[in-house]
Amino acid sequence: MSTALTHLECSKCGARHDADIEQHLCSCGGPLLARYDLKRARVLLNASVLAQRPADLWRFRELLPVRDGQNVISLGERTTPIVPLSDGLLVKDESPLPTGSFKARGAAIGIARARELGVRDIALPTNGNAGAAWAAYAARAGMRAHVAIPAAAPSIHVRECTELGAEVRVVDGTIADAGKLVARWVASDGYYDASTLKEPYRIEGKKTLGFEIAEQFEWHLPDIVVYPTGGGVGLIGIHKAFEELRALGFMSNRTPRFVAVQSTGCAPLVRAWNERRTESVLWENPNTVAYGISVPKAIGDFIVLRILRETGGTAIAIPDDAIDEARRRIARGAGLLLCPEGAAAAAAADELRKSGWIHDGERVLMINTGSALKCL
Repeated sequence: MSTALTHLECSKCGARHDADIEQHLCSCGGPLLARYDLKRARVLLNASVLAQRPADLWRFRELLPVRDGQNVISLGERTTPIVPLSDGLLVKDESPLPTGSFKARGAAIGIARARELGVRDIALPTNGNAGAAWAAYAARAGMRAHVAIPAAAPSIHVRECTELGAEVRVVDGTIADAGKLVARWVASDGYYDASTLKEPYRIEGKKTLGFEIAEQFEWHLPDIVVYPTGGGVGLIGIHKAFEELRALGFMSNRTPRFVAVQSTGCAPLVRAWNERRTESVLWENPNTVAYGISVPKAIGDFIVLRILRETGGTAIAIPDDAIDEARRRIARGAGLLLCPEGAAAAAAADELRKSGWIHDGERVLMINTGSALKCL
């Protein structure tokens, strides 16, 4: 695979960890990030090499963590389209991916690396799409998924995970409560903890979204990236991809300003941002139609907030009625069905343009994270 992976690094204390044994959180509690020999990768990877490779998740293999190509897992992923809307907003539409969402990215790379490390059973809490994706790729890899899902999640996700052969447990409460059940499974049964940022490789899969964006923009990045944010792994991954590509010499313009979008019914990151905190406080009684971003307290919140500060970005919360209005308006005016989380991002872009935070002529890209068909 010619990966340039060298080690894992703690996002909090900077401690170095061995990448070739199973790892989860640092002893300080910080999520681990995969690091690469970027000088070596720069020799191996350039635009002409990319042009000869298939348009799949593995085309930037030097910056992905799998060492042996026999461990690659695929369900036919391809580059997702960027669709322009009439108001100048650009939409990166992730709904064509396997299992219908961007969660396929994290699952494809995460499962491949877990299998390479000898894992046979993975466990995770989910609001829906992540569970379906990890169950699908686990089945493809001959592994077993164990999924805990809140009772309030859309029932289609329970059916998806079950059909894919996962053990599914429906939990009263939020995704945080589902996470407590997963922690018990991990402790009692030794399952690999695939919870958000509790293993290092989901973020490497989400990073492929940033690689695609850079290539589709011909290495001159958009001015603003608007991202519906629950756990925030995708936002962190996109930013990580841009920084690694810049180190390889693919582009020189500044990193885009990032916008973290949440619902007013569950907005711990927005509250932390407005209060100038470095991490969030648990959000009590979350309630929103944008179920995929209903995360009361993200383990990587401090990383998201740091990226917002470093890029001159912001965080904004959108009420459910504005999310619903954006879905209808874009569906009927542009023929594009957005999932609630994607519609939240579209509504946020509208609000930021009205307030003057987004300036005329700026190129604004928002992420539609999954298929609306699961939510109708």
